[in-house]
This record gives sequence, C-alpha cells and structure tokens, in this order.
Amino acid sequence: MTIEDIILDNDRRGISRLRPFVPANFAEEAALLVLDNPGTAIITTGFYILDAKAAETDGPPGAVAIGNALRDLGYEVVYVTDRFATSLLAKTGGDHARVIEFPIMDDETSSQFASGMMSEIDPSIVISIERCGFTHEGMYRNMRGRDITPFNARIDHIFTDDRPSVGIGDGGNEIGMGNLAEEIPKIETLVELPCVTKTTKLMLASVSNWGGYGLVAALSEAKGQNLLPSIEDEQALMKQTVDLGAVDGMSGKQEYKVDGFTLEENSQTLQALHDYLGQ
Repeated sequence: MTIEDIILDNDRRGISRLRPFVPANFAEEAALLVLDNPGTAIITTGFYILDAKAAETDGPPGAVAIGNALRDLGYEVVYVTDRFATSLLAKTGGDHARVIEFPIMDDETSSQFASGMMSEIDPSIVISIERCGFTHEGMYRNMRGRDITPFNARIDHIFTDDRPSVGIGDGGNEIGMGNLAEEIPKIETLVELPCVTKTTKLMLASVSNWGGYGLVAALSEAKGQNLLPSIEDEQALMKQTVDLGAVDGMSGKQEYKVDGFTLEENSQTLQALHDYLGQ
C-alpha cells in the first residue's frame, strides 16, 4: 500500500481514473519539489459553496496540516485565500498564522495584486489545495457546472509566475488540474469544464484534505520524521473549521463532514498514513 493508494481509496467521484496520467509516485514527487525549494511557502485554499454562501470543509484543514508540517521544517508559511475563508485560516492556522486576503476583483486588477504580492513575499514554493481554478472561459465553476465566478478571488494569477508549484484536487475544477485538462472531460463523473491552470506537480486524492495529508506523509518519509497531525488534533481542527462556519461540500450544511465523509471516516485515512509511516 502506497501513499497514493491510501489517499485515492474510497473514491466516490472517479478521480482515480486519472491515475494513469500522473506519475505513480506523485506524492513523493510533490514532496521532493517542496523540499528542493526551502524558504517561504504560499498555501492557497478555500472553495465557495454556492447554496450555503460559505467556504467548504475540504481544503482549509489540509492546508493547515501542510502549513504546520512546513513550519516544523523551517519554512515561513503564508496562507492566501479570499474573504470566505480568511477567518477559517486565521483562527485554525496557529498563533503565528499569516493570512493574506486576496480581494475579489476584475481580472486586470487581480493580476496586478498578484504580481505585487508575489514580489513582496517572494515565495520559494506555491501550493494549492482544493482551490477552484479558471476554466478555459476564464470563469469559475463548481462540480455541477454552475458559475461561481462572482464569489472567487482570481488567485490563479499567482500560478502564472515561473515559481515551483503543487496543486491538489479531487474533482477536476481545482488549480493544478490544468495539467490534465485534456483527460478530465473524458470521465463522465468529473467536471465537463476542467480548470486550465497548471502547476509544476499535481496530486490527486479522493478528498483534497487527504491529498494534503498525503503530501505531509511524503514529506515525513523523505525527512525521516512523522509530521502528520494526530487523529485527535485533526478531529479538533475539523470541528473548529465547521464551528467557524464552513460547510460540507456535498450537503451544503454546517456539519462535521468533508465531502460527505464523517470525522471517523476521515480519521481512517489519516490513521492509514500514520500506519504507513510506522512500517
């Protein structure tokens, strides 16, 4: 059982059908890219759920797990999101969390903001986890194809730089899925209009948070130290994320679930990664 096997287990959406189009060890490749670029990491997340008018529970906990691991490894960590997830990351990212709110603006102004922010922060690595990305129309669409453009900051513009980057997604419409934009529409259970924004490395997962844990597990394996959160800490983080207003992406309700999976089901994936590292 590999890290990739674990984070693609319980695949309810068909994302694992893209596995032939990425490297077999995609988690390791992403982790090594991160480790090859020490310094400052930007981590972006936050996916808007239209019916709930709120950010979803998938993404921010995985981002925080990655951020905590990178901080342990000596990186500066900066979270970037828009107004729907800013408070989630500010309150769950730890006492020293730096969170930048990327305004929701027109494309040209967004591009200028991105350019200024990248010049100021000068990140060595940029990571996206469960962040909706541009379709070929320059729009943002959810899993049902509905337009959520007015509720999305155009954070894609930080991925047009030639910075090393990692994208993590589970449905086809997330930043990084541009790497497989030709293949995604061929799978009927994924989105018809995929994201076209590319990243240096792409990670697939049944749930994007699991992809975040998978990246941390691969970093752990490479460094010889377990950087994963404990089951207790992760469940507490999930509950806090919901209590702050995040909703389950499947139901649109403020409940202790991620993409329809219960806290216990999420913990099984995290436990499997702990077990993998303990072998």
